[in-house]
Order: sequence, then C-alpha cells, then structure tokens
Amino acid sequence: MFVSIIIMLIVALIVIAVWVSAIQQHKEKQEAERRKELAKQKRVIEEAEDVIMNGSNIPMSEVMIRIIQRRVHDALAAMVELSPTSRELKSRLNESQERLNTPPEKSNDSDSIALPDNDKQIIALVQGIKKLRQLLRSEHSKGKVDTQLFVGEDRRLERFQLKINVESQIKRGLSARTANMVGSARQYFEKAYATICAVSYNDDYVKEKKAQLESYLEEISSELRASNASAVKKKAEQEQDDLDVLFAPKKKW
Repeated sequence: MFVSIIIMLIVALIVIAVWVSAIQQHKEKQEAERRKELAKQKRVIEEAEDVIMNGSNIPMSEVMIRIIQRRVHDALAAMVELSPTSRELKSRLNESQERLNTPPEKSNDSDSIALPDNDKQIIALVQGIKKLRQLLRSEHSKGKVDTQLFVGEDRRLERFQLKINVESQIKRGLSARTANMVGSARQYFEKAYATICAVSYNDDYVKEKKAQLESYLEEISSELRASNASAVKKKAEQEQDDLDVLFAPKKKW
C-alpha cells in the first residue's frame, strides 16, 4: 500500500512537472510571438516615417498623406494591444489620432516633379517613389484603401517614375550631344523613346516627349548621314589623290 502511494505521488509529480513545463513553453512561445509582432509593427512605422522623411521631393497628395498616417496609427494601435501597460505607446497612439483628426499641413496634388541635379539624388527619389507604391499596394490589399483611390494614386506615382526616367535620359543625351558624343546621345534618346512608348496611356506629356525625342533622333540621324557622306567624300578624294600620284607622268631628269 505504501509503495503504491509513493508510486502515485511520483507519477503525480511527473505529470505536474510536464504540465508546468508545457505551460511555461506556451507562455514563452506567446511572448516570442508577441515580441515578433511588436518588431513587425515597429518596422511598419519606421518604414512609413522613412517614406515621409525621404519623400520630401515627391509631391504627395492629401490622400497619400492620410494613407501613411492611417498606416502608422493602425500599427501603433496593434502595439498598444500587445503592450497595454506601455505609456509611451499609448501617448504615441494619441498623437497619431490627433494627426488624423487634423488636416495635413502640406499636400501637393501637382503632377510636376523636379529632377534632382545628380544621379545619386535621382536614384534616391526613384527608390522613395517605389516605396510609396509598395506601401499603397499593401494598404489596398488589406482593404484599407478604396480601389478607385488606389488606381488614381498609383497612376500618379507611376507618372512620376516615368518623368524621372525619361527626363534624366534626355538630360544625359543632351549633355552627350554637347560633348560631340553623338553615338552616346542617340543611345540615351532611344532608351527614353522606348520607355515613353511602352506606357499604356497617351496623355499630353507622353505625346510631347514622343515628338521631342523623335525630333532629336531625326536630327542625330541627319548629322550622322552628313558625317558619313563627308567621310566617304574625303576617302574618295584621298583615293583619287593616291591614284593621281601613282599614274602621274614621270619626270625626266
């Protein structure tokens, strides 16, 4: 009897130990998932803030600003739910809510965008636009952005990318042409022309740039034809001079 009680106690202790271990592992798993989700939401906020900071040269509409602000607010709300005792997160959530309730200080619905002076700035600008489009697609896929608004904003950002690409190629082409690098200039203009022809729409900007690039390419073709004709003529004259020397009457001394 005594032995049976001891065995039962040992079994009970083992069961309790396994149960406690399972509970501990479950809590650790929950905590790891909580921290993982907190880190995820923190990255969302940092990326959104980075887009705003680095997108100072991108004309952002009120719609786009609101989408970014809402994204930050939702991420903060998720973090507060995960860490309800955090005063800092609650304070940031309140500030985010206030921003949503206040009209944006600055918004720009213009379709014009200034081209930076150097390639490094151009690359940074293009990367900023790409991040904006990724953010916009992410919010649309979650059902937080109306499809009509999404299409309008995405097309607007797409136009910015097109303009930067085309204008930078034209700028390089003109510089090459000024330096008498006609072959390089033609490559830049051809690349810009291929880009502008690849778009699925045909607005005033596309029409204007097509005509401008066609004019540049025709001028270069004319210059190359004239240059080739001149080279052929010069070569023919040189060959004729050589023949004249070869068949000229020999002088008698």
